[in-house]
Amino acid sequence: MCPLPTLPKTYRFCPSQLSLDALGPEWDCPLGSKDLEEEEGPWGGGSGLPPPGCFPGTWRHDVGLDCKGSLEGAEARAWTVYYYSLLQSCLQQAGLPETQDRSHVPRTGCPGAEVTLCILGSPSTFLSVLLEGGVQSPGNMLLCLSPAWLTKVPAPGQPGEAILLVSKAVSFHPGGLTFLDDFVPPRRATYFLAGLGPGPGRGREAAELARDLTCPTGASAELARLLEDRLLTRRLLAQQGSVAVPATLAFTYKPPALLRGGDASPGLRLVELSGKEGQEMLVKEEVGAFLHSEALGDSLQVAVKLSGWRWRGQQALHLYPRVELGTVVDTVLALLEKLEEEESVLVEAVCPPARLPFPGSPPPGPGLAVRICAVVCRTQGDKPLLSKVVCSVGREDRPLRHQSSLPQTLEVALAWCGLGETAQVAVVRQRVKAAAEAALAAVLALEAGLSSEQRGGRRARTDFLGVDFALTVAGRTLTPVALELNGCLCLEACGALEGLWAARPAAAEEAAAAPLVETMLRSSARYLMEGKQLLLIGAGGVSKKFVWEAARDYGLKLHLVESDPNHFASQLVHTFIHFDVTEHRRDEENARLLAELVQARGLQLDGCFSYWDDCLVLTALLCQELGLPCSPPAAMRLAKQKSCTQLHLMRCHGPPWPAPSLHAVPCCPLESEADVEKAVHQVPLPGVMKLEFGAGAVGVRLVEDAPQCHEHFSRISRDLQGEADHPGIGLGWGNAMLLMEFVEGTEHDVDLVLFGGRLLAAFVSDNGPTRLPGFTETAACMPTGLAAEQEAQLVQAAFRCCLGCGLLDGVFNVELKLTAAGPKLIEINPRMGGFYLRDWILELYGVDLLLAAAMVACGLRPALPMHPRARGHLVGVMCLMSQHLQVLSSTASRESLQALHDQGLVRFNLLEEVLVPGEYEEPYCSVACTGSSLAEARLRLLGLCQGLGIDGPHYPVAYFLSHFK
Repeated sequence: MCPLPTLPKTYRFCPSQLSLDALGPEWDCPLGSKDLEEEEGPWGGGSGLPPPGCFPGTWRHDVGLDCKGSLEGAEARAWTVYYYSLLQSCLQQAGLPETQDRSHVPRTGCPGAEVTLCILGSPSTFLSVLLEGGVQSPGNMLLCLSPAWLTKVPAPGQPGEAILLVSKAVSFHPGGLTFLDDFVPPRRATYFLAGLGPGPGRGREAAELARDLTCPTGASAELARLLEDRLLTRRLLAQQGSVAVPATLAFTYKPPALLRGGDASPGLRLVELSGKEGQEMLVKEEVGAFLHSEALGDSLQVAVKLSGWRWRGQQALHLYPRVELGTVVDTVLALLEKLEEEESVLVEAVCPPARLPFPGSPPPGPGLAVRICAVVCRTQGDKPLLSKVVCSVGREDRPLRHQSSLPQTLEVALAWCGLGETAQVAVVRQRVKAAAEAALAAVLALEAGLSSEQRGGRRARTDFLGVDFALTVAGRTLTPVALELNGCLCLEACGALEGLWAARPAAAEEAAAAPLVETMLRSSARYLMEGKQLLLIGAGGVSKKFVWEAARDYGLKLHLVESDPNHFASQLVHTFIHFDVTEHRRDEENARLLAELVQARGLQLDGCFSYWDDCLVLTALLCQELGLPCSPPAAMRLAKQKSCTQLHLMRCHGPPWPAPSLHAVPCCPLESEADVEKAVHQVPLPGVMKLEFGAGAVGVRLVEDAPQCHEHFSRISRDLQGEADHPGIGLGWGNAMLLMEFVEGTEHDVDLVLFGGRLLAAFVSDNGPTRLPGFTETAACMPTGLAAEQEAQLVQAAFRCCLGCGLLDGVFNVELKLTAAGPKLIEINPRMGGFYLRDWILELYGVDLLLAAAMVACGLRPALPMHPRARGHLVGVMCLMSQHLQVLSSTASRESLQALHDQGLVRFNLLEEVLVPGEYEEPYCSVACTGSSLAEARLRLLGLCQGLGIDGPHYPVAYFLSHFK
């Protein structure tokens, strides 16, 4: 609750708010005395030549706007020139250089092998998306200024669907650089977003281009018609329950199927008309009942308007006192004559003004009006996320509308109206966030029940939404009331705010378009990978069960090579090849045999990869045999053998500098007792002994003197001799060990995505103190709580170490310690991070490392945002059989934790199939909690662990989490 403070004698009014985008500038006449209209914009379907006048500027006009093979008429050409000039004007006002014409040298390449994000629409509407896309995916964000620059061609094997090809576009790059490019051959769009409208002209051309595409489409004319139907969306939001809407009486003529029947909606009365004439008695009765109903609350006025796709651009609105029954009835009857099928006349309550406190004496003159506009985007897992809130402020006696008022932040707008207390503004923002996200959730739920034809194509969907709010008082509580939904107006307003010079110092704030661009990239990645054939070497255990579900979701066709003929995954793949891959001393021979098997089966592979430690070198050798992309086998061998990794990097002194040698740690390989005796005199003690090819910290131990070194070496040599002694930890490579210097510092994981030796993404997590002397992981958090400089040090150290080993392409996990002298390498895992890391990164950043690894394996640059931001915090703790056997069989059983996971209360990752304690143990599971802050997530997890019995004297969770601050 946000109770209003006691109102002083002087106050300002937060004015009555309407859906007023249709109001034109000529509104000196009293409201209700005439129709207030606005001409439809050209992308919305206007016809004729572009608006007269020019854009002041000095950019060049002799640029190649013609598209070869697709000539435009004079009118269409005029619009193309107009939009090019508008783009240059927008760039100029943003302080960015003009577009460079390089169309005389066409860009070449494989048209279907790279991300192509294509936008067709007004540059001023989509500029924020285009600039953000230029940063997140340089050169792949394209703006088409004319439908003639695009072509639809039938999709092979997909009847009724088409591929969208881009022949010409303006490409966007970091720093706001733009280039006018021709593409030979044309590039295949992997995501398409168009500005759409109801009338003839370019709006219809854009609608036709967007219909029935094979690529993901962020809008369609069919979906736009639904969103622009105020009655439909108002009913949708009213039924949703958590979004306040104005009380509304609707007279609808032959309503669409989506409005027929269904449950009654609170505050919304729908009257279906069989005809437009002879309705006087019915209208008078219904309007009278509505004007006297309690649903109107304190509203003193009502608005009468038309609703329907045809009226989006040309809208008549009338405002009357609530007591004027006859006038309202006459207006409704007059508007009924204009209706066509599936259209409506709305009578809606005008939200009463919220009286906000104003310190001192307000300035003379009319009170101020404020309008709240929110942009909300679809994110990973179809979750709505508020992206930005923008407000406009003006005289309360003049309605506010998009494009005719200066955008402001919520804080500034509310301060003008007298609400400046930070806590109260935060509550208003939270309520706007909850309502906006609930609005998009309702739209997504509606779309999920529509057919492909109703959506405008199998791939068409709504990826972002603008919601306009009024701020009113309900029960002495400030409440945002949703007035209408729109596609691009709110997005354009957010872009205008971000373009203000005064807003630029707040560069740390995420751009409104950032979540949308991330969704565009994620959708493109799925589109590019659908149907790809991949050979997977090694299935892994229960911790990798997510692979098979994800592969099905992405449309990947997996062919599995696995040693266990009875592995559960054998029934979940396209092809199962039983082949013993456990004897890694024969990897080169096995690679040749597997290549022959693949060729004999006629598998047409796009890529080959592995996420299983034991199979990484074999995978690289097999890729070499098959001519498929992969890091070199020598690089994989170097990273796989821990002592070789460190000793090699110690010799990499640069240039360039800082060199990888700065991060290497002294060590000695151990194959015999004599090696141990030699090593204790070369490596400073205390030290760490571990298996050369080990995984999961099995066999790792802190050793403080020479006797402990000999004792531990003897024990490992006796207990862990081969794969059968402890499967899955690398004993197929032998049980050689190494001794390395113990490094003091905090431990961190860095998960990297590399392509062509370039760093595409990095994700840093923090680890809690390990359980000495065995170094078993206890706790972790993501994103890192380190300062930005220290985070950058870790990322660059991990990147340099990978490059130093020759790892140029793939998804890699690098374990480091952060010391006073900088990051020190623990080890490189030349595969995606294990345990919970893939799931956490997907949850927080919307990036799937599995999909990224598959894309690299296919020779495709992963479609990743350049600077992904975490959408919250995760803090987790490991459960061990040696410490938690009793609670894992009772209060924290697998079934109980899975139920909590399904309810969204925890994130549960099962790492081992059975509860069987052993001397050399690995974690049984990971349990984590989310929060909007690190402190909130940590507090939730601590309470959960205390309640379930995971926390205890011998496993002090509070201590393990104390490092995360």
